[in-house]
Amino acid sequence: MSADGFTTSPPPGARADWTIDQGWESYSRAEHDVWITLYERQTAMLPGRACDAFLRGLDALDLHRSGIPDFRRINEELARLTGWSVVAVPGLVPDDVFFDHLANRRFPAGQFIRKPDELDYLQEPDIFHDVFGHVPMLTDPVFADYMQAYGQGGQRALELGRLANLARLYWYTVEFGLMQTPQGLRIYGAGIVSSRAESIFALDDPSPNRIGFDLERVMRTPYRIDDFQQAYFVIDSIQTLQAVTLQDFAPIYDRLEGASDIGIAEILPGDTVFTRGTQAYAGAGGRLASARG
Repeated sequence: MSADGFTTSPPPGARADWTIDQGWESYSRAEHDVWITLYERQTAMLPGRACDAFLRGLDALDLHRSGIPDFRRINEELARLTGWSVVAVPGLVPDDVFFDHLANRRFPAGQFIRKPDELDYLQEPDIFHDVFGHVPMLTDPVFADYMQAYGQGGQRALELGRLANLARLYWYTVEFGLMQTPQGLRIYGAGIVSSRAESIFALDDPSPNRIGFDLERVMRTPYRIDDFQQAYFVIDSIQTLQAVTLQDFAPIYDRLEGASDIGIAEILPGDTVFTRGTQAYAGAGGRLASARG
């Protein structure tokens, strides 16, 4: 939940680190019902689509209950499993704040939930995207370490002026990543698992490319922020993902300095191609109001 270009001063009511109280007692019955509707819709379709680590995390945190989860409750289990916690923030936060939270094993989450008429699309991430989409993976020790390393890498990228490249890594892994498993491709990215329509599109639609993960390739590839993705990158395992963050990115950034971006729908000769997409969806104009959660 970072946003480049924001003021460095927290808004009224927020602490110096941009955190706020969740205010769980203030949620209305209607807001809890929106969570339940979204939760039941997603959990009905994710078995056989989401990776095992996500499904295990969902069970461990018991995110259903009677509605929107209380951060105080889920943080007890999250801290026990991986030492992470969820902190409420008023919305998108500056990059340096975001990276500091991740580097210290805190995940910043919005505390508002979408309206009943916004179930299928919301421009700004809400609590369902942030908590349902992101937090179950934080129960996995290896992914939890990856996220902390990403936060530390973000602090370094800010110093080196390479945030655009690192942001692509987050987008194509944490938000829209796919994983190859013995059972086939599975979802682990939060932007997919929290969206009914993209959960189908990412795995089943013939339109997007599905390409084997390569760090520098990902860092050179732009992404769509307003619609379904034209390309998804596939990791072999969470361990592989973690391993790429344990190296010094400075030499990679030096190589990328003179490298041009790769077209978002382009397939390179050296790519490992799981699916060569038709790009029919994007070619038809897509939908700016896509059904993304």
